[in-house]
Amino acid sequence: MNFKPASVTRIRRKLGMLTAPRGPYISRKEPFLLNLIVAMSLVVSFAIAGCSSAEKIDPSTPEGAFKLAEQYEKDERYEESVAKYSELKNKHPYSRFAVMAELKIADVQFIRESYIEAQYAYQTFKDLHPKHPQMDYVTYRLGLSFFNQLPSTTDRDLSLADKAILYFDEVLASYSSSQYAKEAGLKKTEALKMLADKELYIANFYLMKKQYGSALGRYETVLRNYGNVEGFAPQALYGAAISADKSGDRDKLARFVKALLAQYPNSSEASKAKSEFRDVR
Repeated sequence: MNFKPASVTRIRRKLGMLTAPRGPYISRKEPFLLNLIVAMSLVVSFAIAGCSSAEKIDPSTPEGAFKLAEQYEKDERYEESVAKYSELKNKHPYSRFAVMAELKIADVQFIRESYIEAQYAYQTFKDLHPKHPQMDYVTYRLGLSFFNQLPSTTDRDLSLADKAILYFDEVLASYSSSQYAKEAGLKKTEALKMLADKELYIANFYLMKKQYGSALGRYETVLRNYGNVEGFAPQALYGAAISADKSGDRDKLARFVKALLAQYPNSSEASKAKSEFRDVR
């Protein structure tokens, strides 16, 4: 069937001939009825046209099956889309569309926010097709799948942040000219901030509980692993100085205070250290 939807003007013209009033009086209902008929005619026309285009897809061929799966994806029929891509992959494993379908499965899972499924799909694709021309994209999306599984607060498990950073680093190192490199760097920084914030939270908790040795160790971890993450070093140096002072470690106290005053002289932590540790310079 090859049906082209009629234009609004053409439908109005034909219907107008049928409904034109024969006397001087025109009912106010007639324009409404005419518009209603036009709207219904257009809906039917486009529906028939849609059926016509769908009829052209032959799902028995790899290309047709791929187009049908894409159509399901566009219509947000995600489960059907994944099922059709999977069916294509299994029925036509040596077709170029099979590889395309593998990546599409990962993309659809990501779009529907099924990040665990997307993670596995991207990882499988990465393992099976390491030389694929879109490997920068696949690696970035893999990192993003881990990143999007992270909790909204840092008081919960953040172990997936390290995995996200691993793949963001791979994008930055192996695909530095990729269009995804900049975003990978930004997401890596976000993940590092979450990890640093959690470590600093634990350090502050130990300090509040007067467990100075444990607090000192945590502050040193912040400085060692997240010292370059903006905003965390001054807090960690100040906390480490207090912990070292309470622990009786004068050498570490002097080292932390000097580093704080030299590297972050305008910070609020430096101002507090100047007044609290006057004898340390």
